[in-house]
Amino acid sequence: MAATFYEELRALRKDGKLIPFVGAGLSMNLGLPSFSNLIDTIAHELGYDPEVYKLNGNNLQLTEYYVAIKGSIGPLRSIMDRSFNPSDKEIAASIAHTALAEMKLPVIYTTNYDRIIERTFELMQLPVCTISNIDDMAIAPNDTTQIVKFHGTFSDDASLVLTESSYFDRLAFESAIDIKLRADMLGKCLLFVGYSLDDVNVRYMLYKLFKLRQQVRNDNNKRTPSAYLTTFGSGEIQKTLLARWNVSIIELDPADKKASIEHFLKELI
Repeated sequence: MAATFYEELRALRKDGKLIPFVGAGLSMNLGLPSFSNLIDTIAHELGYDPEVYKLNGNNLQLTEYYVAIKGSIGPLRSIMDRSFNPSDKEIAASIAHTALAEMKLPVIYTTNYDRIIERTFELMQLPVCTISNIDDMAIAPNDTTQIVKFHGTFSDDASLVLTESSYFDRLAFESAIDIKLRADMLGKCLLFVGYSLDDVNVRYMLYKLFKLRQQVRNDNNKRTPSAYLTTFGSGEIQKTLLARWNVSIIELDPADKKASIEHFLKELI
């Protein structure tokens, strides 16, 4: 990776202008199940062969069906809450999560449902608060790192974005969390870590953020990207497409993804 990326990101962090946006890729190294594994579990619960169940729709439709059959999102949340719960020892040993906490940023956004980031702060005895709804915003202290749960949290079933319907609601980009993001991003830069270039939800978000930034950008910050996106291999086509939205690609080493992302985050401290 070019040294200039580190310099740019460190400068943004020191100026309080860097906002990490953390995806599932950061926690996969802790042994958390993939969404595909989750679909296997709910398929078994419904009496389906997982491979047959997956032929009947995409992941969001399949979770929507499970919720419809069970009558609420509670059973699905319970399954995930149990599965996405590594030990304190495992979390404390995660170099990536520790580095993220050591940056002592004012706000971190995440689409992860688990509390691994928050638990890292707590284990390190660093002040932290979780925001998943408008009530959380009202009581959040100003001198504490805010972990904003963009797709909800297990402690608030109503906040969870896990089904097709909830994703459609999220795409409206009009919730209290969305309004907070718009305010937080003014004059700042997002750093996406732990996402795939194939994730259409992230691509939609990048596009929306670019359009929003166009409305407020001025001559003094035109050279600052709307966002940085880490990846393990993008190619010229993706770089060109994302550059149109003012997104800079940061290539990490695909040979050892875990070590590469750990090194990257440690370099930003």
